[in-house]
Parts: sequence; structure tokens; C-alpha cells
Amino acid sequence: MSLQDTMNALGKSARTAAHTLSLAPAPQKQEALKAAASAIRARSADIFAANEIDMRAGAEKGLSKAMLDRLLLTPDRIEAMAAGVASVAELDDPVGKELETTDRPNGLRIRKIAVPLGVIGIIYESRPNVTADAAALCLKAGNAAILRGGSDSFNSAGVILECMQAGLEAAGLPSDAVQRIPTVDREAVGMLLKMAEYVDVIVPRGGKGLIERISKD
Repeated sequence: MSLQDTMNALGKSARTAAHTLSLAPAPQKQEALKAAASAIRARSADIFAANEIDMRAGAEKGLSKAMLDRLLLTPDRIEAMAAGVASVAELDDPVGKELETTDRPNGLRIRKIAVPLGVIGIIYESRPNVTADAAALCLKAGNAAILRGGSDSFNSAGVILECMQAGLEAAGLPSDAVQRIPTVDREAVGMLLKMAEYVDVIVPRGGKGLIERISKD
């Protein structure tokens, strides 16, 4: 399968999962997030081991101390990540919330209601904990997510993603609601930016260079 075929398959499955997730009741999404937080805690040793691989590779590549610190996951940081997901579970569900009401002179009442966006592509850099943060916020708002983290954190982010997907499955929701680009090939990012048929919003989280590239594409 070519990279383009892989990306299209990713988009299709995300679109299908987004429909299911958009209809999920608040308690089911809350259950998924709590289960994901539990999975992160249960697999903290696996996350730490994967992070050690990323840290060694980063040191061999000559990453700066600041970049290595961003990449590092300590037991305290892993617990903070799990706690963050659990805290999102406790937030009020935004789906269906009335944002604004306008009464027209003809008696018509217009209500603005919050609804899920659909599929959100999120591109971020070295911090592996963003995998959990981004996935949790998308899930809470009823959106499917396609994640693309920095190549430096590929192994760490992979295990964290598995924990988020385990949470979805535990709550009876499709694991495809949270996916990631399964390669560090930069060409895949360009493809993601052009997948308008499947991806509704692109969110860049990183430095000026990342944001400029996405703006140009």
C-alpha cells in the first residue's frame, strides 16, 4: 500500500469513527477518558521504556538539552499526563450546549448550539504528552483526531496512543476515533493538509516554523 493509500484509509476510518463519536452520550465519553487515564497509569512502565528509546535516539542525534527535556517523560510527568486526561473527563460536555439565543422581530427564535467539528488533524512537535492532551480534548468534544507528533517522540507517543485507544474500546467506542500518522515521513504531513474530503480542521501546535509551513500548504 502506498503512503497516499495509507493516508486515505486513515481518513476514511476517522470519518466513520467521527460520526459514531458525535452521537455518543456524555457518560460514554467520560467513561472512555477515565479508562484511558487508567490505561496510562497501568502502562507507565511501557511508556517509560519507549521514552528511553526516544531519549537515546535524541541524544545520538545531538538534540539540545532543552529539546531533550521536552522529550523526557519521568514518572511524575506520566502521572500528570494521566491526571490531565482524567480531569478532562470531569469537564462539562460541550456538545449540545446553547451558546447564543436570538429572538427575531417576526417571533422566530434562533439558537446557536455547539456541535462536533468532525475530524481534526493535529500536528505537534516533540512533547509526547501532547498525544494524550490532544486526544482527550477531541474525544470530549465528540471529534475524531488524526495526530502527527514529532519524529523524536515516535515511540513514546505510540504507547500513549494505545492507551487512549484502549480507553475508547473499554467504553464501546471505535478506537479509530483517535489515530496517528503511522510514519515519520514528512511527506505524510503534506498529504494530511490536503485531505479536505476527510479532515475538517487542522490544528498546529508548535513553533513559528511549523505554523508557517501549514499556512503555506
